Amino acid sequence: MRLYLSFLALAAACFAADSKASVTLHGTLVIREGKPASMETLDRKNVQLDGDAATRKVLGDARLNGFQVQARGRFTGTNRFTLDPAHSRSLLVRKDGGLKMISYWCDVCSIRAYTPGLCACCQAETEVSLIDPPEHSDQK
Repeated sequence: MRLYLSFLALAAACFAADSKASVTLHGTLVIREGKPASMETLDRKNVQLDGDAATRKVLGDARLNGFQVQARGRFTGTNRFTLDPAHSRSLLVRKDGGLKMISYWCDVCSIRAYTPGLCACCQAETEVSLIDPPEHSDQK
């Protein structure tokens, strides 16, 4: 019985620790070769960014350096921020007065990807393509 109660208490503690609400940061994306991506927030704080594997690939794309972005996730340290999973559209770029999703487009094959790199078909380098989020998005 004690083992069961200990397990239940541990599970409750893990759930409580993982249930922190997401926060949204706004600022300028800073990408420098050999350094982790960061954001200079509107109040001039420098916050190091991290995320899942797909998000890390996007955060490593130097073509996005200097863009105004909105990042949704959680603080994991004083100046460390982990973005929510990429499929939740946790990193958006501000362009033309609105928020855009970051995607990558191959002009040769007309294939869209959501991480930078070579086209899955022709192996040509994909181009950054900022697109409107779907209508049902919960982003503002």
